[in-house]
Amino acid sequence: MSRARKPEWLKMRPPSGERFTDIKESLRDHDLNTVCEEANCPNLGECWSGRDGPGTATFMLMGDRCSRGCNFCDVETGGMDALDDEEPEQVADAVAEIGLDYVVLTSVDRDDLPDQGAAHFARTIEAIKERHPGILVEALVPDFRGEQRLVRKVLDAEPDVFAHNVETVDRLQWPVRDRRAGYEQSLSVLRQAARESESYVKTSLMLGVGEYDHEVYQTLSDLKSVGVDVVTLGQYLQPSRSHLEVSEYVHPDAFDTWQRVAEEELGFLYCASGPMVRSSYRAGELFVESVLRDGESVEQARAEARAGD
Repeated sequence: MSRARKPEWLKMRPPSGERFTDIKESLRDHDLNTVCEEANCPNLGECWSGRDGPGTATFMLMGDRCSRGCNFCDVETGGMDALDDEEPEQVADAVAEIGLDYVVLTSVDRDDLPDQGAAHFARTIEAIKERHPGILVEALVPDFRGEQRLVRKVLDAEPDVFAHNVETVDRLQWPVRDRRAGYEQSLSVLRQAARESESYVKTSLMLGVGEYDHEVYQTLSDLKSVGVDVVTLGQYLQPSRSHLEVSEYVHPDAFDTWQRVAEEELGFLYCASGPMVRSSYRAGELFVESVLRDGESVEQARAEARAGD
């Protein structure tokens, strides 16, 4: 069966430019992975080119192969490598070389490790902060199977933003996510971060996987109730024919509506919502950066972030 043709609003410009090339070369020189490349992010060109600032790259820690097999994700599964003990310093070096002032760290799932990689995550945050005082670090972490001591290990490294993606509504956790993931488990991670840290708490939802509007609303309500500050909503795109099929291409007007619902009705500090938005999206980072670094009001920062969409 042929896949449905993508609508006009999902057309992407190919990545290009001197800034894009510089970041790509630096990452190769330091033998680092980015989720931008591994997950075929549609915003790679925009973020790396630094249209709204010095550029953003989302570093993917602990290898390029995941211990889980989510049906939406293009990252390879299995065949796990040993951790690279030098990676935290390599990331810190790359941050300096590229000239970033907002860094996003994420990782594959590492269920094969005793601490699932929590200490490695913390070490990387600390290495960046030690070398670059004042830099803002967002940690987009796995669920650590809901183990509070492991979540706490990352929180103790004091990321400015603690993010964990719930990905989809409760009913669709499977088949969208690996069976070891779960809605309540993800909510528990976000709740702990909100209760036990000063970090902004952030999460992301994909639309177009078969969810109903009332389920999206309920999910947003649940996220707000556990203390999430920032939420992003984007269109799911099928990486290959072997992945989960797209159920619907959600119209941009619907994304605009969800942004208004999230901010005006439910009270999130900020919502980046659009077909091409992903969890580590430049507009959301601009918002957090403005609030944390520049001391702007939430209203000022929201307006500037929207202007960058």
